[in-house]
Amino acid sequence: MPAADRQARPDRHVNADEQARAELKAAVQVAVENRPRGRLWCVPFARAVTGVDLRGNAKTWWHQAKGRYERGNEPEIGAVMTFSGSRSMPRGHVAVVSKVLSDREVLIDQANWERNRITLDTLVVDVSAKGDWSQVRVANGNGSLGRVNPVYGFIYN
Repeated sequence: MPAADRQARPDRHVNADEQARAELKAAVQVAVENRPRGRLWCVPFARAVTGVDLRGNAKTWWHQAKGRYERGNEPEIGAVMTFSGSRSMPRGHVAVVSKVLSDREVLIDQANWERNRITLDTLVVDVSAKGDWSQVRVANGNGSLGRVNPVYGFIYN
């Protein structure tokens, strides 16, 4: 929905967000119930929750998505946040936006940020200078924000 329409009909936007979040949480529940035994990875989790049919390391998803899925730098419920590879995260990471809190804060659902765990509604803060979600900090288990992580953007399905 165009931004002008969202402003003109805020109730409809809120209801659509609530519906999208409910659908996402149902998909997350199925993914949690069907999680494989043994090692847990972010890629199969994000694929199961969103239906984005990409394979390989998370750091390759952004480039694989070109021409197959819409991509951008605006978070939306159900979008895949794609972290690029870095020294501390050489394979990258993918997570699913579960709620947009503000222009610079979202909640995500993800697997294996904490080894072999699925974490739900984890706070992510955009700390990029331009507000373009190219650099984020993710809340740790203790509630503090961790290191700055590079992000390619969001994949929409």
